[in-house]
This record gives sequence, structure tokens and C-alpha cells, in this order.
Amino acid sequence: MSESESDAPDDAEDVDEAVTEDVDADAAEDVDAEAEDAEEESAVEGAKLFGVWSVDDVEYDDPSTRNYLNVTPIAHTMGRHASKQFEKSEISVVERLINRLMQTEDNTGKKQRATNIVRDAFEQVHDRTEENPVQVLVTAVENAAPREETVRLKYGGISVPKAVDVAPQRRVDEALKFLAEGTKNASYKSKTSAAEALAQQLTGAADYDVGTYAITPKEERERVAAAAR
Repeated sequence: MSESESDAPDDAEDVDEAVTEDVDADAAEDVDAEAEDAEEESAVEGAKLFGVWSVDDVEYDDPSTRNYLNVTPIAHTMGRHASKQFEKSEISVVERLINRLMQTEDNTGKKQRATNIVRDAFEQVHDRTEENPVQVLVTAVENAAPREETVRLKYGGISVPKAVDVAPQRRVDEALKFLAEGTKNASYKSKTSAAEALAQQLTGAADYDVGTYAITPKEERERVAAAAR
């Protein structure tokens, strides 16, 4: 037997060991990658809004607006959805409320101030109701969202009101607008702080209190639409 023939089995064993080590290394990398992905998912699932409020167990009573009431632990997305049409539905409803509060003379462009107002309002809502304020917000939006409104159609130069159903996305938009307007009306030139006024609007709308500003225009629009059917 020649020396080359005697060395052949050893070389084959070395190749097998090298291949086995490479396979083990690849498998270990895959396991590590899966573990990192699992940790990231668990971190996102365990994250809380403002570091306090859970968003995992929010319940929806209105199936029509459920797809447009997104709830996430992120209250500031840095405008990443601003350039995409209808992408606002992917933003957390909490941030959308914050953005609505910014649409006033005093809070225009002041995102941090509006965020602090919502944070303080959530604490007051929890003190009053002992419930998750995120759930209270979702319920308030569902209750304040109008189902019908009127449009004006012209027949021979005469304007005639016509009742129409409101699209789910517009329903959420209008409900957030009512909450923001009620907050401004109650706190403008008043001793009532914006956070306290927002807490009153959220708790009143969640309880469907017709004396709450957010419920009043909703009831009025549906009343006018019923008369125009």
C-alpha cells in the first residue's frame, strides 16, 4: 500500500469533520437568529403605552371601525406615515388623538405638549374609572362616531338634503375631532386644564353621556339624517 492510499482515509475524515463543523455553526446561527426574533416579538408584545398602559387586551364593540382603531404602544411615529394616502389608519389611535389636539392655535406644532396632555388625561381617567384608559378611549371613539349624516343634492336648482351612511374611516376621524373640540371648548379661557377637560370628554363619551360635547354633535347629525331619509 502506498503512502497516498494510506493518507486518503484520514483526509476524508478531516473533510467530514470540517463539513460537520460548518453545519453545526450554521445551525447555531439559525437558532440564535430565531431567538433574537422571538425576543424582539416578546419585547414588542410586552411594551406599554407611556410605559404604563397595556394595549394587549383592548376589546372592540363596533366591528365596522375595528380595522381603523389601531392600538400600539407607540405614541410618536415621527411622521413616517405622513406621505402615504390613508396610512393614518395604521397609526395608533392615541397618536391620532394627539395630532388632533395639535390642530388648535395654542398647540399647533407642539407635539410634546399635546402628548403630555393625553398622558395626564389618561392618568385622570384611570383614577376616575379604575379602567385601562386605552380601552376607555376606544369605547369613547366608538360611541362618538356618527353612523349617518346628510349631503345636499341639487334637483333643478333646488338643494335637497339626503341621508347617507358614513364610511368607517370617516367615523373615526369625526369622533376624534369631536373629542378634540370638546377638550378645547371646555379648557379655553377656563380654569379647567386641557388634561382634565380631555379626561371628562373620554369618560363621558365612553359612558354615552348625552351631555358630553363629543356625543352631542353625533346625536345631532344622526337626528338630521333620520329626518332626511
